[in-house]
Amino acid sequence: MAVQVRIPTPLRRFTGGAEQVGAAGATVGNVVDDLERQFPGIKEKLCKEGQVQRFVNIFLNGDDIRFLSNLDTGVKDDDELSIVPAIAGG
Repeated sequence: MAVQVRIPTPLRRFTGGAEQVGAAGATVGNVVDDLERQFPGIKEKLCKEGQVQRFVNIFLNGDDIRFLSNLDTGVKDDDELSIVPAIAGG
């Protein structure tokens, strides 16, 4: 499955500056693994101990995967994943 992944500015150093990249997989977790294969080091910025980092949000076609099946959420061709760093402040 080919999925388009939108990369936030802080992670573009891994993708050579690309704002969007293609990745393959049947689930979000598989797509993250494929991103790591293509762009070594990116996975540790997204996941820790098999879970999405607290300060990272991943959206599948606009839906937060935490409210779906998290990294086990299925994907299909032409889906769009958006990686969004959480914003905090006070």
